[in-house]
Amino acid sequence: MTQLKQKATEAPEHLEAAVAAAADKKAERIVVLDVSQTLAITDHFLICSANSERQVHTIADNVERRLREEWDVKPLRREGHRESRWVILDYVDFLVHVFHHEERDYYDLERLWADAPVLELHHREDGSDSDEPAATAEAP
Repeated sequence: MTQLKQKATEAPEHLEAAVAAAADKKAERIVVLDVSQTLAITDHFLICSANSERQVHTIADNVERRLREEWDVKPLRREGHRESRWVILDYVDFLVHVFHHEERDYYDLERLWADAPVLELHHREDGSDSDEPAATAEAP
């Protein structure tokens, strides 16, 4: 099954800021799935990977910090931070999943949600805003 792609205009600005914050800390395989048509509890999953527990922790902290500082938004809850193998930040409208590579491959959320459209979000590696995208959230 091939996942559909949607334009970034359908993503909330908070989600775009979360993608940029993850990218700033070298998150890998960044994917945003639109699960709004199949899941009642949230609209989007931001999924990304890291090479170590320390990097998982750093990415999650940076996402949380950026959304708090720029948008005055805090997660409703945060799970997995102590172990830092799979951290989930629940922002109600979207969930941020920061995986260690091994956990991401094992749980394979992209396969489980294969029918969910993938959002194409653009972010700049340097964190600046621009009409010209420097990078794109990847499709699985």
